[in-house]
Amino acid sequence: MAPKKDSEEAIWSFCEATRREISKILIGYREVVDNILTALLAHGHVLIIGLPGLGKTLLVRSLAHLWNLEFKRIQFTPDLTPSDITGSEILQENPGGKTRSRYFEFVKGPIFANLILADEINRATPRTQSALLQAMEEREVTVGGKTYNLPEPFTVMATQNPLELEGTFPLPEAQLDRFLLSIELTYPEREDEIQIALLGSGIEKLTTLNQLPGHQQLTNWQKLVDQVAVPDSLLRKIVDTVRNTRPQSGHRFARYLDYGAGPRATQFLIRAARARSLMEGSPVVTEKIARSIVHAVLAHRLKPSYLAISEKLTIREILDEMLEF
Repeated sequence: MAPKKDSEEAIWSFCEATRREISKILIGYREVVDNILTALLAHGHVLIIGLPGLGKTLLVRSLAHLWNLEFKRIQFTPDLTPSDITGSEILQENPGGKTRSRYFEFVKGPIFANLILADEINRATPRTQSALLQAMEEREVTVGGKTYNLPEPFTVMATQNPLELEGTFPLPEAQLDRFLLSIELTYPEREDEIQIALLGSGIEKLTTLNQLPGHQQLTNWQKLVDQVAVPDSLLRKIVDTVRNTRPQSGHRFARYLDYGAGPRATQFLIRAARARSLMEGSPVVTEKIARSIVHAVLAHRLKPSYLAISEKLTIREILDEMLEF
């Protein structure tokens, strides 16, 4: 069953308004915003990679304000502990009655919000990074043997500094695989940077953004994603593309990868393509739409081999050779 026309129009209007409002304080981020909207509709998480000062934090804060979602920022540092993220049980004392009694009370951590900014996630130790695994996959956290559900909608947007910088820890492959897509921010074009210089600081301009109606429908819109049709021929091509990334696939470019993407990547790629189709008002996923999102979904799941590095091949170039559509 295809999504209803009024729902498609509401989603299109919401996406257009998001692009328009964000452009007031962030210049040249059209494709980045489209990818984040795709992840939001697909009920997925986003990894934003880039050097300091490119507007990663401002982007996420602006979207949270714009969509009027409960927002929490977690600044990842080497001394951050898992309980600083999930919360912990605190011993309390009940003074009532003849004898004082003690009990443990769970105090929720910052993970209990709609939109989480995991800022500079790769500056924390792997033990602390792993505290997000259950939250990102099951939308719940377990503390002291008790499980607590997270609010809906729930999205983690993590920023990551390039691994070449001092004081960074590589994210485990299992955690990278939890992110629906990754976005790499680069330096702006010259004309864009001139406009950025004239804008000044963007933090003060957050209040100028017009909060969007319709954000309350996010959970319902996320359910519509699965109703977008995927032609059987394209489905097979998507599966073959993901399988091509595995070293044992026999593909001529597979030797340039140490490991490839798993079945979760196939599911995420199809879901992201459906969400992008919903944004564009298309009742069916096309090859063009799937191609527009494939690098963002697969790039962070692949590791180039020493051969690829020695021949100066990028993940994007390798993926382009592996595409079946």
